[in-house]
Amino acid sequence: MFSEPSYLAARMVAETIETHFADHLAQAQELGEQQLATACSASIIEAVIDIAFWASLRREEGRPVSISLALLEPEQAGKPLIFGNRLRLTPQNLVKLAPAVEQPGIHLGVWHENDELYIWGTTHTVPGICFVLEVVEPGLLVIKHRRLDGFGKFVNVAVLHGDQIKVLDEKSMGIADCPALHASLMNMALPSFMGETFNVLVQLAASVRIHRRGGLVLIVPDGSDQWRESVISPIKYPVTPPYAAISDLMQQSEEERDTFEWKESLLQAIDIIGGFTAVDGATVITQHYDLLAFGAKVARSANSVPVEEIIMTEPVAGAQATRMHPAQNGGTRHLAAAQFVHDQHDAVALVASQDGQFTVFAWSEKLHRVHAHRIDVLLL
Repeated sequence: MFSEPSYLAARMVAETIETHFADHLAQAQELGEQQLATACSASIIEAVIDIAFWASLRREEGRPVSISLALLEPEQAGKPLIFGNRLRLTPQNLVKLAPAVEQPGIHLGVWHENDELYIWGTTHTVPGICFVLEVVEPGLLVIKHRRLDGFGKFVNVAVLHGDQIKVLDEKSMGIADCPALHASLMNMALPSFMGETFNVLVQLAASVRIHRRGGLVLIVPDGSDQWRESVISPIKYPVTPPYAAISDLMQQSEEERDTFEWKESLLQAIDIIGGFTAVDGATVITQHYDLLAFGAKVARSANSVPVEEIIMTEPVAGAQATRMHPAQNGGTRHLAAAQFVHDQHDAVALVASQDGQFTVFAWSEKLHRVHAHRIDVLLL
């Protein structure tokens, strides 16, 4: 029998996660998808979360545990590394194995037999809709699954941080009242079976977070210079001609876009832009992802007034929209983003904080306010 879990959040969220995976596996099967994971019961999910949580609070040679677990049988993995002897899934065994599997993309394979959870080896490949649990830092766990096309960031399902439980709201995502924000995020890798379209914005967001310096990205309309009214001239680092690698790749044929080389080229182009966001100031790109400038200083337009209030939402089930002054939302980058969108209603701003927060700003015509949508729970 499984050990009695003692992490209360695991018990509270297990049935919700079981339902999520069962529903999405059923939808994928109806659409004829192959190579799908096997659904797991709430009791198994609860036990795995519980063990991973207690492992996350320990240290190995003074370093915190960073590890990813995938619930699948060895036969479902591509070219797995299989241990000669199974290891019981315990906090102690996870702590001991963690140094060997810290690199991104490596998962410890976990399965169950006769009411016992065991670690069978490691794998780089997992099937579609496979339960994956990542230990990000002490007490912080993310439950996710692989996208059906196997490319890009995994889809987050829930985030557990100590006694805080955040289950992603895949229905409304808190953006229904903001068309500009909805248009910008509609292809994002949400925890839903949505065709699994790869999205440049979510990968750019992940790239911006990697350097941990924070960043501000301004997304402006193609062919318009009106955005320049809200930045200080001259811009220190203009890009001439605009860096158009991403838009050039996105215009290639469907056959060309279905190759590994195309995907690698796209990721490389995104990472190049993500790197420039580490430079102090704003990085300016068009709606088709052409890089126009970086290191730009945002300033209130001469014909505008200071932004006094924004609407804050988060894509978490049960979360309520909150009205607040932009200074309550974060530091100078957040205030600059809110002011820029307040002045430039057809623009969108992305802000990454050094502490890992990530917020998207857009103008809501319905509310006549700047709408700030915090999405870091999607990017962990």
